[in-house]
Amino acid sequence: MKFLLDNWMLVTVALASGLALLLPVLTQGNGLSLAQAVMLMNRDKAVVVDVCEPDEFARAYILGAKNVPLAQLEAQLPQVAKNKSAPLILVCQSGARSARATALARKMGYENAQNLSGGMKAWQAASLPVQTA
Repeated sequence: MKFLLDNWMLVTVALASGLALLLPVLTQGNGLSLAQAVMLMNRDKAVVVDVCEPDEFARAYILGAKNVPLAQLEAQLPQVAKNKSAPLILVCQSGARSARATALARKMGYENAQNLSGGMKAWQAASLPVQTA
């Protein structure tokens, strides 16, 4: 205890550096990276569900994505993704709504539901293909 009190600055620096190392892990959450999402789409034929409102979806969406607004997810997801064990990628503009949608989908029994980290903003920033209505 005396060591901690005598070297409080050293302890503070050690804790701050540990937090700085953990920060990227904490902020990313457990969402999919863009590369992981593309691999799931290509290899495992993942179903992509965009939970944006229809006007946002019309501006730009991932090729093959189905639009199911977050408010209607519980009612419409079983028609869009019939196989609950298939990979399911949920996306929105920034990743916030799709994180809530992922939690709801998992509660509904979709154990392979995952959130796309960064959403459409990250997808478009990486110059990945999009489609417009």
